[in-house]
Amino acid sequence: MEFEQILKLVDHVSASHLESFCYEGDGLKLTLNNKIAPVIVPGMMQNSAVFGTETVKNSTVSPTSETVPNSTVPSSAKTVQNTAAPSSTEEPEGNIVKSPLVGTFYAAPSEDAPAFVKTGDKVKKGQVLAIVEAMKLMNEIESDFDGEVAEILVENGQPVEYGQPLFVVR
Repeated sequence: MEFEQILKLVDHVSASHLESFCYEGDGLKLTLNNKIAPVIVPGMMQNSAVFGTETVKNSTVSPTSETVPNSTVPSSAKTVQNTAAPSSTEEPEGNIVKSPLVGTFYAAPSEDAPAFVKTGDKVKKGQVLAIVEAMKLMNEIESDFDGEVAEILVENGQPVEYGQPLFVVR
């Protein structure tokens, strides 16, 4: 299986509703897991605060019109509000360099080497910004833009997902 085919396969599995996928052939064994984040519905936090923790995993929950009568809810729990932070799906302003694959982000070619780039560095299109390790392969992440590194959005050694923003170049 060619590297480009593996990338396409990772992309398709990531975009699908599959939880896992395994391919074996030509001396290659490839296993992909697509973990789906739990769904939290407003109102569940209030009920879980009163009646115990409820875990929702890999399922869709829709709010119902059924509620617990006020007389059964302790007065101290009546004021519980949904305190979950709003999810920020906004991308930072500027040109975004995203991860082309799932793996581990490395800012430098080795532990004792300096980082490829740091905030404020001028970069040219095609310049190596970092490495993402996937399946023991080191994949160079190149800039798609000319400009200045305005922000580095991930830490060295941090796992990254396909399409996750890594750098902001302005």
